[in-house]
This record gives sequence, C-alpha cells and structure tokens, in this order.
Amino acid sequence: MAYYVYAVVADENRILTYAMDADSGALDLLRETALDGGPSNIAVSSDQKFMYVGLRAEPGLATLRIDSASGELSLEGSPTPLEVDACCIAIDRTGRWVLSAHYQGQRIGVHPVGDDRIVTGPPEWTHTLLGAHCVMTHPTNRFYFLPHVQASNTIYQYLFDENTGKLTPNDVPQVDGYEGQGPRHYCYHPNLDVLYTSNEQGSAITAYNLDVSAGRIEPFQTVSTLPDGYTDRNSNAQIRITSSGRFVYVTNRGHDSIAGFAIDQNTGGVTSLGQTPSEPTPRVFNIDPTDSFLYAAGQGSNRLASYRIGDDGGLTPLETYPLGEKPMWVEILNL
Repeated sequence: MAYYVYAVVADENRILTYAMDADSGALDLLRETALDGGPSNIAVSSDQKFMYVGLRAEPGLATLRIDSASGELSLEGSPTPLEVDACCIAIDRTGRWVLSAHYQGQRIGVHPVGDDRIVTGPPEWTHTLLGAHCVMTHPTNRFYFLPHVQASNTIYQYLFDENTGKLTPNDVPQVDGYEGQGPRHYCYHPNLDVLYTSNEQGSAITAYNLDVSAGRIEPFQTVSTLPDGYTDRNSNAQIRITSSGRFVYVTNRGHDSIAGFAIDQNTGGVTSLGQTPSEPTPRVFNIDPTDSFLYAAGQGSNRLASYRIGDDGGLTPLETYPLGEKPMWVEILNL
C-alpha cells in the first residue's frame, strides 16, 4: 500500500502528486498533471480508480483515471462543460452520480456517470438559494444536505434516489435559524448519528443530531473556533473529521489557524482543543487515512503545511512545501 497526497493549484492549471511517508509524514513530489480550466474541488470514486475535478475558470467537470500502482492521473475524454462553475462536488456511494453545488448559480446538479466512468449530461438541476456551498450523500446514500452561507443562512435537506439520481425536498425542506452563521461545509461522524458544520461567517462549529430514518438534522451545540477575546476579522472554511471520529478540525481564515475539537464518543458533542497557527489564509486541508497527519494549504502563502496529529488531537507542525498560485484542494489516498 502507498499513500499519495494530491494538491490542486488552480491558477497554474495543475495537480501536484506527492508520495507520503507513512511514518514521518514527509512528502516527495512525484509529478505534475496539467489540467486546463482552473481545477478546484475533487471527488474520488469509492474504488479509488477515478477522480472527478470541478473546473471553475472554464466551468466543467473533468474525469481522471487513477493508476493504482503509481498514483498517476490521466484525463479521460474531454471535460463536461457546465453553465456555471461548481464550488463543491461529490460522488454518490454507487459511483453512478456526481453531485455539484453552485454558489453563484443558486442550484444543485446531479450528473450521470457513464459506463466508461466519464461524467455525461445533461444534469438534473434543482434551484436553491445564493451561497449553496457543499454537498455529500450520507453513507446510506438515501439523503444529503446543502448548506448556504452569507445572507441565505440555511441548510436544505434532500432525499436522494440512487437508482434514478432524483432528489426530493425532505418533508422538512430547510433547517433555518442561522442568522450571521453561514453554514458552509459539513462532515458525518463515522460512528454516531451526528453531523458537523463549519460556519463561515459565525466562526464556529455546530453539531447536529441526525435522524437517519427521516434524513433530517437538528442542531444541539455551537462552539467558537476562535480563542477568547479575538475580535478581528475571520471566516471558517473546510471541516474534516478523523476516521476514528475522535477529533474534528476547522480552518480559520483571518486568525490563520486550525481549530481542533475533541468529540464525546457518546453524545457527539465537541470540546475545543484550541488553535494551531497555520499558513496565511488556510482554506483547504485534509487528514491522512491513518489519522496520523494533517495537511493544510495556505492561499496567502501558496504553501502546504504538514502536522502530526497527537493522541490527544493536538497538532505538531512538521514541514512546509511550495505549491503555486491559488491552492484549491488537498486529497489523500491509500492505494
């Protein structure tokens, strides 16, 4: 088995592939894959044979094959064009559908995947609100959520049919009451019926009880991602949870840090572990499959910083690596 870290560099139209040392977390640059159109977000098929990449400068969805022996990427066919760029994409649990959230386009798309594994069209479009930001099917593949930042301040709840790709608003279609919070990205707890959001404007993490039978969420806790007394400008970006479900992390843009939280394994509630300084403007990051290392890209420095995750969830800084102009995604695979 080999570990690979993929870093998307949007303004230079390339994806960097690194080999990751499983003991030290050190990265070794293996290759660069050119991908025109302003690559940004990534979704990987469950069999880890295909990578789907959203293009934002020239809106579209690209399909790349992943070589399991080397981690090398190769473009399959031509990217599927879109009317408006996607700020987040995800692939459903069957691998038959790619879902996309469109911030400015105020819509969500469900795109069919052909037998050749290439995204086809036309997609099924559903109108939402301004600021639609993240989508991810639940492990049951029966539902997903669509948070909206800024003025919209809401989370849409959808039921999903994996056979047809159709989505239907839940009988409770929205979860409101987020004035000033701006729910942005989310993650599912791997063992509990709990979901967590990063709140872009509110600089906080919110925990929700998840009713799996109904596909609905209800908030039960909100905790700041900032230290007491901090009043300067800040916004949250990504949120990631360890595969063990013991810790969850959120990036602070402004305070320039990574906020960590310990998770109660009975209730799903969170307790702050404090903040670890990061590269300037940390937008995207990821955690390796063994929960040993965290890698965060700074858009203010165009560098990737690595950290060791301690047994207590604390982060110890390791090395930094140059990336290039506008890092937009970090993905880690064990092939």
